[in-house]
Amino acid sequence: MVLDAIAILTGGMAAYFYRFGHWDVEERYFWALTVITLLLLMLNSSADAYRRWRARRFYEILFKLMLVWGGVTVFATSMIYFIHVAERYSRLWLVMTMALSFAIAVCVRWVARTILARYRLRGRHRRHVFMIGPGATLLSITRHIRAQQVAGYSVAGVHRLNNAIDSKDLACVSRRVAHSGCSEVWICMPLSMGSVVQSLMYALRHQTVEIRFFPELSDLPLLNHRVSEIVGLYSIDLSVSPMAGGARLIKRLEDVVLGAILSVLALPICIIIAIAIKCSSPGPILFKQHRTGFNGKRFKVYKFRSMKVHKENDGQVTQARKRDSRLTPIGSFLRRTSLDELPQFYNVLQGRMSIVGPRPHALAHNEHYKELVQSYMQRHKVKPGITGWAQVSGLRGETDTLEKMQKRVQHDLWYIDNWSVILDLKIIFLTFVKGFVGKNAY
Repeated sequence: MVLDAIAILTGGMAAYFYRFGHWDVEERYFWALTVITLLLLMLNSSADAYRRWRARRFYEILFKLMLVWGGVTVFATSMIYFIHVAERYSRLWLVMTMALSFAIAVCVRWVARTILARYRLRGRHRRHVFMIGPGATLLSITRHIRAQQVAGYSVAGVHRLNNAIDSKDLACVSRRVAHSGCSEVWICMPLSMGSVVQSLMYALRHQTVEIRFFPELSDLPLLNHRVSEIVGLYSIDLSVSPMAGGARLIKRLEDVVLGAILSVLALPICIIIAIAIKCSSPGPILFKQHRTGFNGKRFKVYKFRSMKVHKENDGQVTQARKRDSRLTPIGSFLRRTSLDELPQFYNVLQGRMSIVGPRPHALAHNEHYKELVQSYMQRHKVKPGITGWAQVSGLRGETDTLEKMQKRVQHDLWYIDNWSVILDLKIIFLTFVKGFVGKNAY
């Protein structure tokens, strides 16, 4: 919090010097900067920005800072105009103050995390944990701790515990925890062993260590799992959409801005493709088909027609194959380079699709694979995309085996669970680098 206050004041002073050319800050700017500093610190505190960083990803911290700084910028600008003092304050100073203080706050956090990560890799600044639970579960969690050494945890001791527990076990656990020198106790049990967890909590009631419960959920297909507070109760979210609240707004803003820019840039290419399609084969320029979108709602997807006009059997969709006779002279090139997907920018601007997301499959494929691939329908927790993590990872083209579809779904769910703006930009970049041309696309 102190570093944030320094960052805000430094940004405000630097912006003032840039705008007015001297360091003698006028009183009205001093009080404005004081109010901005207090607002940012209070909102950061409310948003848990000062919570322990150890188990948090950097993009999560960055996302919260963006929301807080953006909100204060909008609020401060609105208030200046609302109370009719806009002519007394420099808009350039306000914008530069917010931009510079945000940049400094982000840099401070990045430097601090980098330094802490190096210390932890050398075995310093670690939190020692004592784990209680079944042997197989303890082994799995120990492997996670060793694989994530940057997080700064180490195992101080373990106590294997199966289904039953008696007073001797409880006394032994309490004694071992007290002598282990641990700072945290992790109880790793199935949800069905709630009475055992309660007994352990009672046995450890005199200990001053932090106690965490790690429910055994490895057999459940989880999506964006976390603990939420709803109507005063705590729930473990097993399958929820990560695109909620501010995240959904940012994702939509990303789609509108990038979608509009890319649509304008692609317009000349679209005109050339439309002429080529019309000249090479009879039929419409665009191919329209219903697909499953966000939350399972159907929508009409648009593509450049790459096949000759033909009829499919009812409820059946035959995937394109290598050297498919149905492809038009230009169709093979369009599919191989993914240029047939360009009309879907219209779907993006409509709000039916995103630029990045799981690819929308044909309705018949959904009906077929939802019975064969567990968690298949969880792909629809977000809007479908023009490109996706599966596509830039080489999982394009025909899914002629169940294994191929399973891998594609795994990649889609990984994207949903790890979504960030940075990840979206990475996928868009990889799409331009290697995604438009793939050996499996035809």
